[in-house]
Amino acid sequence: MTKRALMFGLVGLIGAAAAGGVMHSQAKRVTSSMAAVPSEKGGEDLFGPYEVVENWPKPISSLPGHEKWTWGSMNGVFAESPDRIFLFQRGEAPVVKRPDGVAVPTFGPSLSFPVNGMPFRNISQGPVSSPPGPPGEGGETTWKGKYDVDARWEHCLVVVNAAGDIVEQWTQWDKTFKRPHAVFINPYDATKAVWIVDDMRQAIFKFSNDGTELLQTIGTVNQEGNDETHLGRPTYIAWLPDSTMFVSDGYANSRVVKFDKNGKYLTSWGQKGEAGKETRPGYFNSVHGIAVDPVTRHVYVNDRLNHRVEVFDDNGKFLDQWMFSPTSNVYDLYMTGDRHLWASDDTTSKMLLYDLDGHLLYSWGIRGDTPGALWGAHQISVDTNGSLYIAEAENGRAQMFRPRKGANPEFLVGKPPRGAW
Repeated sequence: MTKRALMFGLVGLIGAAAAGGVMHSQAKRVTSSMAAVPSEKGGEDLFGPYEVVENWPKPISSLPGHEKWTWGSMNGVFAESPDRIFLFQRGEAPVVKRPDGVAVPTFGPSLSFPVNGMPFRNISQGPVSSPPGPPGEGGETTWKGKYDVDARWEHCLVVVNAAGDIVEQWTQWDKTFKRPHAVFINPYDATKAVWIVDDMRQAIFKFSNDGTELLQTIGTVNQEGNDETHLGRPTYIAWLPDSTMFVSDGYANSRVVKFDKNGKYLTSWGQKGEAGKETRPGYFNSVHGIAVDPVTRHVYVNDRLNHRVEVFDDNGKFLDQWMFSPTSNVYDLYMTGDRHLWASDDTTSKMLLYDLDGHLLYSWGIRGDTPGALWGAHQISVDTNGSLYIAEAENGRAQMFRPRKGANPEFLVGKPPRGAW
């Protein structure tokens, strides 16, 4: 055998061994798939470990006298149980069908709007969307639409069941709300009082579970401020097991406010920074999302315009921070009972899973207005069966997602902490 033949023979053996190694490696990769359903072939994990429940909830147009109306900007959702889910929206919007693309000669005949395959209506923006509260409250002076034509201030807070039927209409409180932002129940409260955050009322309202009574108001209604008795456009709430309450405050203020279990002011921390550039601890620009770890009592704060999470102890001592991405626009933070942190990013329309040290573990989601796609995921909730609910501000809807058969449980948005119920 010549030296060249020997060399080619060795190369062939090495190549075969390498090929075998690749095949073996590929086999290993199949068994350790990072897909939400590891045994599934194909797919893109558009909806992660979930399948969307279509035609949930039933449309507002199913109610008598509302045949021409649909959900408005949906900002809040909370699942008390699999058969009682609260939806909190900014009034009703008229039903509008997706128009055919129309050429715009100003730009050229090859362009048409709306763009095919993209959402055609942002229900939370524009001259005729999201009316700022009921008529007569002053907001209509800056709103360009017409009440009862472009919007109705009705059904701001409703309750739907597992089938998506509207079973409770809290319309007696419609005039109390001006700019609905989020809805909660403290998981450690045996009475299951319902908490409402309304950023333009500068207040948080606590209602009895059946909606018959307003039990408490945090902040001074219609008066913005930055002290013990005033709030500045608050956004979200989180509780510790002893019912200590933390409020992200918010759009106007740049702080976290801590209250005791009775709603008494304890302390606050944070100050306004330089939006989009801030790295200093304790500085915020749009405090939009808050979550707490029931074990360590650490407080996770979404510094939205600076694209980061800041972590504090429960008295405001800075502990850590991490970035999302430079272009992120994260709305909600959600702490699971198994102590993971989920975030909803409007820029990418993705749900992001992190451990409590800030390591990204998984993400899923795609932008659109088709069932299962997301646009403006504003609040997240999970029921006791593990079904996920997402309120979408831009799409103007809530969606329900059920875990897919065979889904990796580590990729599911975990059930919330449970205490008293």
